[in-house]
Amino acid sequence: MRYSKLASHICLGILVFLAGASHAQEDGSIVAWGWNDAFQCNVPAPNTGFVEVAGGYSHSLGLNEDGSIVAWGSNGDGQCNVSAPNTGFVELAGGDNHSLGLKEDGSIVAWGLNAQGQCTVPAPNTGFVDFSGGGYHSLGLKEDGSIVAWGWNYYCQCDVPATNTGFMEVAAGYYHSLGLKEDGSIVGLGE
Repeated sequence: MRYSKLASHICLGILVFLAGASHAQEDGSIVAWGWNDAFQCNVPAPNTGFVEVAGGYSHSLGLNEDGSIVAWGSNGDGQCNVSAPNTGFVELAGGDNHSLGLKEDGSIVAWGLNAQGQCTVPAPNTGFVDFSGGGYHSLGLKEDGSIVAWGWNYYCQCDVPATNTGFMEVAAGYYHSLGLKEDGSIVGLGE
């Protein structure tokens, strides 16, 4: 099992852990704490069988061992309305007011606020192995080590460098993006 990284958009100290991580709950339950204004820390019952978690600005996501996603917290932009069919997910990510899920077939599904195109995955929507949701943009890492970025680009956070090869992980901040290269170096995008 690939262990989840903590969400890059944890709002005001909200943290969640998943089964199998260094602070794991062996029963697959999620533990959440911090600012709970939108009930993003109130994990819905039954709180068991989770294999990964992610947090958005004020919403939370949990990936069940059966490949379905459970979402809770703020839903003003539909970020908790998981796209149908809610099956076959292997990874998830939370953006500001949008959510993303990686399917078994390597495609990305995104839902929630799409005001800047952050939920409109560019074609071809295949071959993704990692992804991340930012403020109003999203990132995807392809099997060949290249990055695809889409959504709001005001701060150049979607301007992928010309040498777009050799990446092994991506992370989207609110106004910036990061790519981890195979040689251990990090490439930052944004002004």
